[in-house]
Amino acid sequence: MSVSISIRDDSFYPFAITPAPRQSLIRKWQRLTRLQKSLAYLLAVSLVILIIYKTTFHGADLTATPHPRKNIFDEKVEGNHNQDIVVDDAVADAAANTAASEVNDNKAKPVQEVADEYPNDSLNGDDDGSDDVVDSHIVFDGPTNPRQTAVVEAFKYSWQAYKQHAWGKDQLKPLSQSHHTWFDLGLTLIDSLDTMYIMGLKSEFDEAKLWVQESLSFDKGDVNLFETTIRVVGGLLSAYHLSHDAMFLQKAKDLGNRMMPAFSTKSGIPYSDVNIKTGRAHAPRWGPDSSTSEVTTIQLEFNDLSYTTGDDKYKNAVGKVRRHVHDQPKKDGLVPIFINAQTGKLRDPATISFGARGDSYYEYLLKEWIQTGKQDERLRRDYIEAMEGMKKHLLRKSKPNGLTYIGELLSGRTFSPKMDHLVAFISGTLALGAHHGLPTDHLDIAKDLLVTFNEMYVQMPSGLSPEIAYFSTDIDAKTDIIVKPPDSHNLQRPETVESLYYLYWLTGDKKYQEWGWNIFQAFERHSKVKTGGYCSLNNVRVAEPSCKDNMESFWLGETLKYFYLLFADKNLLPFDQWVINTEAHPLPIHKH
Repeated sequence: MSVSISIRDDSFYPFAITPAPRQSLIRKWQRLTRLQKSLAYLLAVSLVILIIYKTTFHGADLTATPHPRKNIFDEKVEGNHNQDIVVDDAVADAAANTAASEVNDNKAKPVQEVADEYPNDSLNGDDDGSDDVVDSHIVFDGPTNPRQTAVVEAFKYSWQAYKQHAWGKDQLKPLSQSHHTWFDLGLTLIDSLDTMYIMGLKSEFDEAKLWVQESLSFDKGDVNLFETTIRVVGGLLSAYHLSHDAMFLQKAKDLGNRMMPAFSTKSGIPYSDVNIKTGRAHAPRWGPDSSTSEVTTIQLEFNDLSYTTGDDKYKNAVGKVRRHVHDQPKKDGLVPIFINAQTGKLRDPATISFGARGDSYYEYLLKEWIQTGKQDERLRRDYIEAMEGMKKHLLRKSKPNGLTYIGELLSGRTFSPKMDHLVAFISGTLALGAHHGLPTDHLDIAKDLLVTFNEMYVQMPSGLSPEIAYFSTDIDAKTDIIVKPPDSHNLQRPETVESLYYLYWLTGDKKYQEWGWNIFQAFERHSKVKTGGYCSLNNVRVAEPSCKDNMESFWLGETLKYFYLLFADKNLLPFDQWVINTEAHPLPIHKH
């Protein structure tokens, strides 16, 4: 039986359904009204566009991508890709007009006065809250000069050894050609994802991406909340933002969910360790407290996880931590290096340090303020107060040659002239803060400190820095830098190269590139293993240090990445668009 629906021109339905098997398609088409033909054309064009769109994105789950962007491996950006160095004029002019002063006069201004001098506004005046993320399409074309090419070759040499002897494992042991397991999460591979993307190593990136997709499992045991967040969650989120592959975001979300039980404490301060299979969280094996830097260096990653998934539970958890620590009593903004997860109290007395267990607390105060569009006044004031406290209590000059360094307060009271290599991050952090409108004398201090960090390399016979140095307080001493035997090893750390990267791109002074090149060549001479990979070193105080059987994951994830960025012909990660986490994983800045 034939069924027909009669339709007037002003009907709601655009098409008449009148099956007539003996009528030709041409006759049917001719009988359609002009409106019906137009709608048919529109439908056909829409289907073609939809097919092309789906094919382009390879069937990715686009609903999981709140801020879809172009694939920056394939898409070119209009404009000049060979631009000259852009120096922050405001910072450079202020620094040029500021007279050099003694940084160790211990006469820091009251934090309220300093904070009021530098109100919470954007250096570029664009924080109107009209959008929630700074979007940018950056092209990564691979190395553009011989120094970058040398860094890429070092990465590929390291990667090939990892692939051959430790594929999917946490770390390579280059001497024994085996691997080390820490959390069994492929730390080296995940730490390296964004490095490969930025270096333009597409085939290596795609191979690693396939492992993440098919082999990365979180049905493991205990992991450290801090290390897993900065390395794995941060690495996956960075890979997502660069490649726009939603698989990375789904993996990051899965892992984030598994670590949420760490926040189930009376105070909201998370436990240091959590079993990502069972959800059981606990304090570290060595004591009841968490490291202060660890519980306050997960904010960038969990904030970004909320921004990208639309689920506020992640940023709410770390926001509670930040507010709680903000309310704790401090020594002129300086914090002890331990905090109890159950009571929520900072341990008093305890050492105050910008090195291990304290360092990235100060780093993330600034970077979280930048990441969230400079909206949280508490972050800005806490950071400025801490930098004033650092100048008052920790900043000194060595003798006899006056190298600027940051010491420690043992038990929160007794000064020690000890400085970890880890502290080298602070030069880049201070310079970044000055770029974003904070006190201009921070840039001067950053420069002075970076001279010292460079000297920690230059004054060693190997040309590489020790893990820890002490500074002379004796005017008759023969040398300013003292290295004790237990502290003489080198772990391929990135912090000095990190600060060279920031200072070069914020000042345009090419000496920072030269210092970095000298450090890179020293690694090439001493750390490169003939059978593959690069090693940590036992004793930098000798001209030919021997190897340790270890290649740190951050050698590929941080150190080589910062070398590559330092030697670039343009700043590949503009400081007003990206904030880089403490494991060198770039995340986008959110304006609102």
